[in-house]
Amino acid sequence: MSSKQPAIADRQRKAKSKKPALGRPKLKDVAAIDDKLLAIALREFLEHGYGGASMANIVKIAGGSKTTLYSRYASKEALFRAIVYDQIEDLAPSESLQSNSRPLDLEQGLNSYANHMLELSLQGELLGVNRLIYSESHRFPELGAAAAERTELGIQRIAEFIRECAKRDGIACKDPDSVAEAFILMIRGWYVNILLTNRQVSSKQREQWVKRAVRTLLIARDKW
Repeated sequence: MSSKQPAIADRQRKAKSKKPALGRPKLKDVAAIDDKLLAIALREFLEHGYGGASMANIVKIAGGSKTTLYSRYASKEALFRAIVYDQIEDLAPSESLQSNSRPLDLEQGLNSYANHMLELSLQGELLGVNRLIYSESHRFPELGAAAAERTELGIQRIAEFIRECAKRDGIACKDPDSVAEAFILMIRGWYVNILLTNRQVSSKQREQWVKRAVRTLLIARDKW
């Protein structure tokens, strides 16, 4: 055996030892795949509607495999729900209910949250998804179910804020869940009216309506 052969064998062993170990993908890689799939799916839904959207087309555009898509989202309904939940994070009240890391008071918080939610919902992809839900939910009940779940999450978050304010202000609230439901559905009713009439409203008009609505709700705070 020549002196070169042991050296070659040693290099080959070192090269093999440097190969990355096979296993589960990193969390950031999984998140990147999910983000890509949801972005492509969102465009597909907005361009073709819920009924016309194709899982096969989403796979084709993503350049992946059916296994990759279906292992994450077993159906079109599951994929759409994932998009809705992704958008819910944009409506999360954590930032809108505080200022400089300090909680807002009840009136300020409700005003801030309502304006935050309506501003985002009246533009861009959120507006497109909401139009899709309202236009096709009579044919696809799962769309209405996804919207209802989103509404329920909003109610839960606002109810928690009301509880915190009641404790902080020393004003009892017997039924924060019902108050939160009335608040969320009040805002939703105004939004649907704007959506269905296809009206354009300015930020000033929106803010004025929210201010009046919140003040009307707060008039009965001692009865909550």
